[in-house]
Amino acid sequence: MDEPIEPDPPAENAPETEPELPPFVIEGARSARAGCKLCRKKIDKDVLRLGTLIEGPYGVGYIWEHLTCAARRSFPKVEEAYKNKAWELAKSPPEEVPDLSELVQLREVAEAKKAEQLEIPYAQIAPSGRSRCKHSGEPIEKGSLRVVLGRSVEFGSQTRTTPINVLPEYVGAALSEQDSATEIDGFEEALRTNSRGVESEAIDALLEEIGPLR
Repeated sequence: MDEPIEPDPPAENAPETEPELPPFVIEGARSARAGCKLCRKKIDKDVLRLGTLIEGPYGVGYIWEHLTCAARRSFPKVEEAYKNKAWELAKSPPEEVPDLSELVQLREVAEAKKAEQLEIPYAQIAPSGRSRCKHSGEPIEKGSLRVVLGRSVEFGSQTRTTPINVLPEYVGAALSEQDSATEIDGFEEALRTNSRGVESEAIDALLEEIGPLR
């Protein structure tokens, strides 16, 4: 009977298989070089951050967010990270992490603030005389009605909508700008629906001042 063939011993210089990286990791920032992908600010050394594994053009790696920012704006990832005890997977595990209930509170506060925010477009009584019309540069008088529109702004590879204040007579021109993030179609209905705290008669007068949009 033939002797069983033994496998060859591994070569001395054979490359070691790299360990598979976890999908999430929670750790104290090892330096202050990385920036938070949500608030766009630097993550200070030792501040807790959440890493999300992605595959980019230069290979596999983590994008980083303040743990508190992630709790406010991308909570499902935080929940999954806590489920997997992602802090234990860090190269240097932090001494302690906040209880998940604390992060739930951050999320709830953020959601409440978001619910209070008016949806663009809307009309608003100017609380002071410090603002200017973003289209004409003219000052907006305190107590007068201004219209808040959306403008598209690029941040790296992302495009976000930022609110801008516009005088009524320039709304049509502002909506026609290439970077306008507010649609002309349905504008009047949206303005009426979103302008909480402004009387319907004032909205009627405002729309008359705005004039036809096409």
